[in-house]
Amino acid sequence: MLYHTPTKMVVDTELEEAKAAVLQLMNEKDKLEAELQAAKNILDNNRVGMTDVLVDSQGFPRNDIDVYQVRHARHKIICLQNDHKALMLKIEQGLHKVHKFAGGGSQPEFPSTSSNLQEVFLLEPFLRVNLVSPGSPAELAGIQVDDLILEFGSISNSNFKTLKDIGTLVENSRYKNVEMKIKRGSNTFALTLIPRPWSGKGLLGCNVVPLEAVER
Repeated sequence: MLYHTPTKMVVDTELEEAKAAVLQLMNEKDKLEAELQAAKNILDNNRVGMTDVLVDSQGFPRNDIDVYQVRHARHKIICLQNDHKALMLKIEQGLHKVHKFAGGGSQPEFPSTSSNLQEVFLLEPFLRVNLVSPGSPAELAGIQVDDLILEFGSISNSNFKTLKDIGTLVENSRYKNVEMKIKRGSNTFALTLIPRPWSGKGLLGCNVVPLEAVER
């Protein structure tokens, strides 16, 4: 006598298989991100980013960095970023599949798949915080002395020209959220700053200075 597998049992099996597939992809993501970080560390150790020039004023390879190592690391980062983007798409598709098999209810619990590593690799610090006043909007936002600013609202290393750009943005953002990305040691944070009058001077209560290329 033939027995047909109940529909629920089939769905449960498919759900478990979909979960296992996503978890495997997440493990691959962790390994890939570790490789990305290792490559980024090479650039950090040489104090260069993805766009800094590797030749001196006379067109010769710079003697203060390992040019071969930096070029290799840059190439690897670009390749890994592309792999990371494709992998995150697969994870997203896998999670949708899991959600479908789960009956469209609450999302199954998985380790976080959100990663801003790819974005961070494309950002270079361009400002350093050298003063934060107690009780200021900057302190309340979580900004600390020696934080490196990767992004200040719409301003990043790619379009920053002078501190006047920051001043104009701040003045036009009174009582509005200014999204920031900062680098503190080896960690990167997203903060929200709200420029506003307070008991001290200015709208922020902090001071920033442009980074020299050698500091990046």
